[in-house]
Amino acid sequence: MVLIEQVPVTESTTVKDSPPALAKAPSSGYVSDGYETASDSELNETENESNNNRESHNTTSSSSNTNLNPEVNQEQLNEQKALAQANDAKVEGNTLFKDGLYEEALPKYELALQVAADIPSSTEIRSICHANRAACFSKLGKHKETITECTKALELNPTYIKALVRRAEAHEKLEHFDEAITDMTKILELEPSHDQARRTVVRLKPLADEKREKMKEEMIGKLKEMGNSILGRFGMSVDNFKAVKDPNTGSYSVQFQK
Repeated sequence: MVLIEQVPVTESTTVKDSPPALAKAPSSGYVSDGYETASDSELNETENESNNNRESHNTTSSSSNTNLNPEVNQEQLNEQKALAQANDAKVEGNTLFKDGLYEEALPKYELALQVAADIPSSTEIRSICHANRAACFSKLGKHKETITECTKALELNPTYIKALVRRAEAHEKLEHFDEAITDMTKILELEPSHDQARRTVVRLKPLADEKREKMKEEMIGKLKEMGNSILGRFGMSVDNFKAVKDPNTGSYSVQFQK
């Protein structure tokens, strides 16, 4: 199958993402507070290796496809045209992102996603566009939307480290500490030397424990309030009942106290 050649664009207007499969960013590429991975420079990484591989494959495979059924050739040409259109839209979105026009960049990435939606070979560009939409939402402070887009990117590429980092950061912003720890732990499985992920897990664990305890206390309080509302009809409250542990069996029994 003939793969699409990159559409030539000028260096001054092109901002490119690295393919998600190569998106294992070095630990030093992230700031220590864990909130600025969606920076302008993030969308400027080179795709030269991917482009060279495509050009080489195009050169070696073009002659073998000249004798294909005309209908098959037309289908391939249609896919190439759609991928080229999707890539152009992505490039426009990247340029807008670089200029800080995050709202304007969002529909460009969405257009790329729609154009490439039914093309089997479009997994890479679709995962990039979802991750870049997440970057826009992150810049706009829309953390739920950031999580949604990162999740879509990770469904297409489960090893997309940038998407994991960004989703973890969005979870932390929303105080979803356990979810953030899960994402950072996944990053460490993929890249054990990822310092930011390791520091974040250490930092978030006590916050997650504290939140769980707080939620437990709130739940007990609500249950107690509900119990009092029922027992109050009989002139009692939950304070009239006490759980007593049997020292021999370790089991508990409830005893009524006036």
